[in-house]
Amino acid sequence: MKTLHIVNKSPEQARFGRCLAAFDRDDQLLLTENAVIAAGVASLELPTHCFALEADLKARGLTSGASVVSIDYNGMVKLTVEADRVICW
Repeated sequence: MKTLHIVNKSPEQARFGRCLAAFDRDDQLLLTENAVIAAGVASLELPTHCFALEADLKARGLTSGASVVSIDYNGMVKLTVEADRVICW
């Protein structure tokens, strides 16, 4: 079962760590709001299937790192529809 994990808390928040701990190999991670800060943290090991909301990156003056795919709102909807379940952290 493919799960989309949507997290909006910064990497320093405990909820961000709990999200990563609950992550399975086939799951996907979508970073929104302050969670997009993780896209620029080189020391943070993010899952293979990691996305960041482009509008939130731009609002914070950030770009996605090499391991994070930047997506727009249409991409967010597509991920949500394609997932078997969605968990918001």
